[in-house]
Amino acid sequence: MRIVSLDRPWTQVPVLFQGFTLTDGAQAQILRQYCEWVLVEDEEDRLDPVLDEASLRMRRTAEPLPETRTLAQEIPRAKETWSRTQAFVEEVTRQIESGNDLNLQSARPVIRECVESVKANASAMFWMSRIKSRDAYTAEHCLRVAIFCVAFARFLGLPDDDLETVGMCGLLHDLGKLKVPDEILNKPGALTPDEYTVMRQHTTLGYELLRADPGLDPIISDVTCHHHERMDGRGYPQQLKEWQISRFARLVSIVDAFDAITSDRCYRDGLPTSDAIRILYRNRGQQFDASMVEAFIRMVGVYPPGSLVELSTGEVAIVVATHPGRKLKPRVEILLDADKHPVEPRMIDLAAASTGSSHAVPEIAHPLSDGAFGVSLHERIQQLIAVPGHNAS
Repeated sequence: MRIVSLDRPWTQVPVLFQGFTLTDGAQAQILRQYCEWVLVEDEEDRLDPVLDEASLRMRRTAEPLPETRTLAQEIPRAKETWSRTQAFVEEVTRQIESGNDLNLQSARPVIRECVESVKANASAMFWMSRIKSRDAYTAEHCLRVAIFCVAFARFLGLPDDDLETVGMCGLLHDLGKLKVPDEILNKPGALTPDEYTVMRQHTTLGYELLRADPGLDPIISDVTCHHHERMDGRGYPQQLKEWQISRFARLVSIVDAFDAITSDRCYRDGLPTSDAIRILYRNRGQQFDASMVEAFIRMVGVYPPGSLVELSTGEVAIVVATHPGRKLKPRVEILLDADKHPVEPRMIDLAAASTGSSHAVPEIAHPLSDGAFGVSLHERIQQLIAVPGHNAS
C-alpha cells in the first residue's frame, strides 16, 4: 500500500520519505508505534479485507483477553518470570548507581518471557502485580507498568511483534528516576517547587540514558521522554501538542498513572482501583488519550484480577478474570463460605451465572482489603504453586 498521509506531521515519525509504499513489516511497526491512523492508497479489492480486519480488531476490546492456559497452570511460570524480571530491574539499578555502562539489550529476553505469560493467561501476571512493597516502589512500578502495557497492547489488538517493544517501553520508562537524588525521589512530604523541577528531569535523564544505546528501538527513548506529556499541551518536558505524542507514549502514560495512583508510596497510601478509574476517566481528553482510557477501563474492570471481594451471599472470593462488557460481574474463586470458614476453592463466573437464571445469583457486595478474614493473595498463589493442576481457570 502507498502511505499517503499520517495523523501527525511526517517529521514526527522516523521514516525517510514523505509518502512511500509500505514494503516490509519494520515500516508498518514504526507506523503502529507512533500513529493512531494513516491514510493509504490501494486497489479496492486489496483494501476491503484489511478494513474488515481493522474493524474486527477494534471490536476485540469488548471481549476478554484470550487464554490458552488456566490460571493455576500459568501461576508457577508467571511467578518465575516476575522474579527474573524484578532481578533484572534491580541489577540495572545497581549498575546505574555504580556509574557502570548498561546492557539494556538483555531486557528483551526478559520481556519476551513476560509476553509469553501474558498471552497464556494475563490474570496470572495481574495477580503477581498486586503484591507490592512500599520500599521497592520504583523497581516494582517499572515491572508492573511493563506487564500492564503488554496486556493492554494485546487488548487493543496490536500484533505480537509489538508486544515486546511496548513491554520494553513500560519497563524502561522511568529509568531516569534512578538519577534523581534519593532525598527527592523518596521524600515523605510534598515537594518544593525546586524539588519538583528536579523530579521532572527524570524524563530527559532517562531519554539520554536510552539514546546512548544504539541497539534500542527509538520508540523506547521517545516514550521515556514523553510519557508525562498531555493531550492538552500542558505536560512536560516539551509541552507537546496532542498530535506530537506517539501512540505508545499515550498508552504508557495511562498505565503509568494507574499504577502510581493505586500503589503505596513513601508519602501516601495507594487509592482503590475504583478511584483510579474515576481519575483516569475524568482526565480523558485533557491529560490522557480519551479512547485509550475507555479501552483500559474495559480491560482492568472495576474489580481487577487479584482483588479480594465479598459476595452478596457473604462468601469471600478472589477475582480471577474480568469481562470488558460486564465490569461488575467478573469470574471469581470462592475461598470462604458465608460464615467465613474455608471451603474447597470453587470457580464461578458471575456473568454466566446471572444469564437466564430464575434463581437469585451472587453479586459482588463490596471489595475487601488483602488479608481480610485471613485470606491473602500471596498465600493463595503459594497454594496454587504447591498444588499443580488445580482446576482454577
